[in-house]
Amino acid sequence: MYLKHVRHAIGVVAAAALVAVGGLVSVAAPAAAADCSTGNAMVTGAPGGYTTRNGTRTVYTGSDYRAAIQAGVNSLTAGRTSQQHVAVPASGSIGASTISLPSHTSISICGTMNVAYRSGRGAIEALNASNVTIWDLNMTGNPYFGLRFYGMNGLHLGRINLNLSSGMGIRFERDFPGSRNVVMDSIYVSGASSHAVETWHINGLTVGTVTARNVGESGLLLQGTTNARIGTVDGNNVGGGTGYATLRMANRNGRLADGSYPTNVIVDRVVSRGGGRGIFCVSESGGVQIKNIDLASNGSNAILIENCYGVRIDSGTVNGGGEVRISARTEFANTRDTNITLRVDNTTVRESPCGVNTTWNITGNARVTVC
Repeated sequence: MYLKHVRHAIGVVAAAALVAVGGLVSVAAPAAAADCSTGNAMVTGAPGGYTTRNGTRTVYTGSDYRAAIQAGVNSLTAGRTSQQHVAVPASGSIGASTISLPSHTSISICGTMNVAYRSGRGAIEALNASNVTIWDLNMTGNPYFGLRFYGMNGLHLGRINLNLSSGMGIRFERDFPGSRNVVMDSIYVSGASSHAVETWHINGLTVGTVTARNVGESGLLLQGTTNARIGTVDGNNVGGGTGYATLRMANRNGRLADGSYPTNVIVDRVVSRGGGRGIFCVSESGGVQIKNIDLASNGSNAILIENCYGVRIDSGTVNGGGEVRISARTEFANTRDTNITLRVDNTTVRESPCGVNTTWNITGNARVTVC
């Protein structure tokens, strides 16, 4: 066993935002999904012919799948203050177009929606809205963004399955208002050429699982996001040949408004196989506790912590692949307050340059070169 103990002080969890139960984060259980057999509005039919009804009213008849769904959304009660639901058991293609969801709307797309590339836009969007739920979604195709959001308060994504041929899965925009109170139950993304899920500026994020398969960049990329509770991030062949990672935290992720880094991003588990990095924390991010990891055969670095503050990894294994490293660039303050407990086999552990207030607890056959 290799032990190096340095006086270590991780900030306390923001109790109002995060709840620990039995040593694990209490991630809210997903609510029951809405039934695709009922709704305030419903889209039925098949390619070539769709009908949308709201109660006894027929609000659309025709061959345009996107128009049929949007007509259902637009038929919901104007000025409503509680959610109304659109059920879409039908399958079809929306092409290079966008479905827009306003406040107090829920939707279940239980058929399969095929989409195409629309520059800078999402196939489905909710912007500057409140109380929006996408209970179910099965998407194929090559969108620019599968789902696009900003300025949200109370967004719930249920069972989201994106089997793409290119593009990005889910995007929260950088240069628009941030979001709060975002819940994701189960996100599965395969085949994206960019990130599976990318967040910017979310305060209050709860995630059950993000599963990324054969994704070009990150599995889950957190940026400028605080008060986050993440269950499992599971990546296989994610970010191969890039600097991205199954779990990447960047651009002051976890940094509170006062510039401090108390533990406010808690991740239960990260699993990563092959591809690029397993875990990467960079560019003045931190305030994160990862309870358990299982990384094997990652390219570049299995773990890279670079100019991050208050990073804790409690347990788990790294087997083969790139090294486990603490590093720093000169343009930011040095890495500090890092505490890592792991079994590492068949790769190396290195700290260069030396961080500030670092604790290592490494077992396994790794060659360890730390300060």
